[in-house]
Amino acid sequence: MDNSGKEKEAMQLMAEADKKVKASGSFLGGMFGGNHKVEDACEMYARAANMFKMAKNWSEAINCLNQAIDIYTDMGRFTIAAKHHITIAEIYESELVDIEKAIAHYEQAADYYKGEESNSSANKCLLKVGHYSAQLEQYQKAIEIYEQVAMSTMDNPLLKYNAKEYFFKASLCHFIVDELNAKLAIEKYEEMFPAFTDSRELKLLKKLLEAHEEQNSEAFTEAVKEFDSVSRLDQWLTTMLLRIKKTIQGDAGDLK
Repeated sequence: MDNSGKEKEAMQLMAEADKKVKASGSFLGGMFGGNHKVEDACEMYARAANMFKMAKNWSEAINCLNQAIDIYTDMGRFTIAAKHHITIAEIYESELVDIEKAIAHYEQAADYYKGEESNSSANKCLLKVGHYSAQLEQYQKAIEIYEQVAMSTMDNPLLKYNAKEYFFKASLCHFIVDELNAKLAIEKYEEMFPAFTDSRELKLLKKLLEAHEEQNSEAFTEAVKEFDSVSRLDQWLTTMLLRIKKTIQGDAGDLK
């Protein structure tokens, strides 16, 4: 089916869903299984949204998902509402490249998951919020999120290993804002989570702090290279490290 065919089918599904919603709102609908109609409508909205996505008609897709979200939240079905918020967030993230809006939808999803006690799903959404907040230089917000997620994974034997990554990310955000703050935060994280002390991440942070204090660009780059040779730095970490390195006097701002 070509795009216009997909759009046409999506439009029909949407119209059908709208009809069902209206019918369920009437007095008779309320008496005779209105809820059932509404659930059908939600599924139709979701199917229409998929069609619109295939046709790359992003705004109609978002519109359909929002319709479904409104109904699901009215019905108190927050887990499925959260899933739809994530789908919208992903459209903003990768198709419309509106990171502020993506953040808002990930936050909403995280709230719903938390309300349903689905902490690991909530944390996944929060990590996205932290990631993008730091990219947008909203460091305080990113720090709070990384600390929160680190603390909630710290006591979980399965996820404990990840906590040091989140403390590391929070430390880098601190470091960009203020070197002294970073030092204090790192000490606090070590106390809270002793396993952080022996981590390669912490050793890197200490070398970077030292290089920064001495305003030594070469030492900074060396430490980063050494770390990178064992575990590759992703785009986000590279960006943050460059931002820190730029605060060294007379630095050209690359990691070569």
